[in-house]
Amino acid sequence: MTMDMRARSIATGLLPALLPALLLVSGCAGTQNRGLESVHQPVVSRTSYAFDVTTTPDGLAPGERQRLAGWMASLRVGYGDSIAVESADGDGGAIRDTVAAETARYGLLLANDVPLTDTPVPPGTARIVVTRMSAKVPGCPDFSRVRSPEFESNTSSNQGCAVNSNIAAMVANPGDLVHGQVTRPITDQATSNRAIDAYRKAVPTGNGGITILTESTGGGSKK
Repeated sequence: MTMDMRARSIATGLLPALLPALLLVSGCAGTQNRGLESVHQPVVSRTSYAFDVTTTPDGLAPGERQRLAGWMASLRVGYGDSIAVESADGDGGAIRDTVAAETARYGLLLANDVPLTDTPVPPGTARIVVTRMSAKVPGCPDFSRVRSPEFESNTSSNQGCAVNSNIAAMVANPGDLVHGQVTRPITDQATSNRAIDAYRKAVPTGNGGITILTESTGGGSKK
């Protein structure tokens, strides 16, 4: 009984002593990846920019359209940005038409859903909100764990950093990395069947042989 209790006390005393060493070893292991899928994936973040303009019953106040145009130019609005309008006075049809005309200069359409902002829209004003998404792969490059020798059959800690970082940098609309592209609800059968119809109406190459052009010494060509 005495020896058993002594053995237990020794084991209990060794555990706190070994725990820091175990944590240190596990901390040096780096990012573990037992499969082929990369642990480094693109992270999409969203930022909203708000701009308030003064309105009148007929639309924007004088000079506000020029301020709006300059603000959009400073943001370098482009594909992938979502632009919405929130008016404090009714639906703001005339205001939406003016903002839509400025938005069309960048090849964009107004969005129907307006993101939430920190403060309510004051009376007599309208708020234009530009929502922009960006994508990046955090933690890349990752050389925290050597690739060889690898005794645990892990892939490299830097696996997927190059491919996923390039995708995040080149995608035109980072939102596509989250929910993809929405397909068109209507398919034009005439367009989709055009290639099939051309293939069916083509004359077989075996009718009359194949025409071969050969170069002559005079610089021309003959059949």
